[in-house]
Amino acid sequence: MPTSEAYGQRLAERLHIEQAPVIPTRVLRTADMAVTETRCDTPTQEMSGSIQREDAFLVTLSLRDFPKREYWEESRLISVSDVRAGQTCIHDLKRDPVARLDKPYHVLFYYLPRGALDAIAGYADAPRIGELSHKPVAIDDTTISSLGTALLPALSHPDQASQLFVDHVLFALGIHVARTYGGMRALSPPLRGGLTARQIRRAKEILSSNLDGRVPLKEVARECGLSVSHFSRSFRRSVGAAPHSWLLTRRVDTAKEKLRDGRLSLLDVALACGFADQSHLTRVFTRMVGVSPGAWRRARDE
Repeated sequence: MPTSEAYGQRLAERLHIEQAPVIPTRVLRTADMAVTETRCDTPTQEMSGSIQREDAFLVTLSLRDFPKREYWEESRLISVSDVRAGQTCIHDLKRDPVARLDKPYHVLFYYLPRGALDAIAGYADAPRIGELSHKPVAIDDTTISSLGTALLPALSHPDQASQLFVDHVLFALGIHVARTYGGMRALSPPLRGGLTARQIRRAKEILSSNLDGRVPLKEVARECGLSVSHFSRSFRRSVGAAPHSWLLTRRVDTAKEKLRDGRLSLLDVALACGFADQSHLTRVFTRMVGVSPGAWRRARDE
């Protein structure tokens, strides 16, 4: 697990408590999520410690009333407001969120990093999520409250908890947060017989990272979960060009980007864009653009 300070024992230290039960999950494979239960019956009157900044969010569920909570970001007092049991707060870890711990509290902290949001958007064939829409006050969110209540028995005995159950609940929470506060919406459905938005993105990523065209088409098709013939037909229908034609266009577009750098020779540009040599670049570029790469560069410099 990464060394984030936003869950488990590291979070407990910043809240000035000795221990905090935690259950992490990597159901998304590319990003960790976690839920931590924190409780303090004899508050220290101190401010919570700063958590190392990262592109992540803490979504909290209060299980005990906390009146007149002083909440700070970037060393500035942002709000003084009541937080009732069952209410939720969202904290951006890029803003150094802290609070005064001057009253007893019982809170669940859900750790939701940017990587998890990106993965969830990918599963939904949706664009990446930007910032979460939230205010520095508590809100009523029955879904988060219900999911937190469901997790409490597992947190009482983390070593005996069903990891499959925790994975399911935290994944559900991530989807809910992404939709409700991140505005996640699936893209338009694919054309009949075409690829999904996620398949298109993945195929283009693979092709773009192999501009020399040496990646086997069956490998790209396998990444999309399709046979080569099905992938080729669906790619053409969705993108408007066969994979090799799209790749040629991508090579030329990349060549244009590199031609803007006057320090690169035409041979350097050709090799960087997957062409066999300078003459290969010149033939393809001239056919597709209408002028040679050298003439195109000179026209840009005039």
